[in-house]
Amino acid sequence: MSDTFDEGAELPPLQVHLSRTDLVRYAGASSDFNPIHWSDRVAESVGLPGVVAHGMLTMAIGARLITDWLGDPSSVLSYQVRFTRPVPVPDVVAGIDDVEQGALLELTGKLKSVTAGEDGGRVGKVDITVKFDGKAVLGRSTAQVRLPN
Repeated sequence: MSDTFDEGAELPPLQVHLSRTDLVRYAGASSDFNPIHWSDRVAESVGLPGVVAHGMLTMAIGARLITDWLGDPSSVLSYQVRFTRPVPVPDVVAGIDDVEQGALLELTGKLKSVTAGEDGGRVGKVDITVKFDGKAVLGRSTAQVRLPN
């Protein structure tokens, strides 16, 4: 088993439940009020399975896997993803349907490589996987990070 910050290390997995309330909060914070994120009627009219999470919210949750692991958000040097599939978020009413708890995102990551940084420190490339319903929702999701010494 490799050390936490050695090449090949697996990041601690993370599970995040997204609810429609989370989407409303994100819409307010980001000023992204596109109705596909709150109206089933509009989302379905454009071919979506219903209300979907904001892509940038899903991306941010992917970054959370890294920042939780490193403990320092400023250690993220770069981060990129490709959006591959939407995340439908069912309408769950607390106390009635909360067995489903909205949409469950399952995140894993692996430290693919470690190189020397320009400042003499170590820089890691991390591959991140974000899945919903067993299928990846982000592709080519990678981050360059400054690793602890």
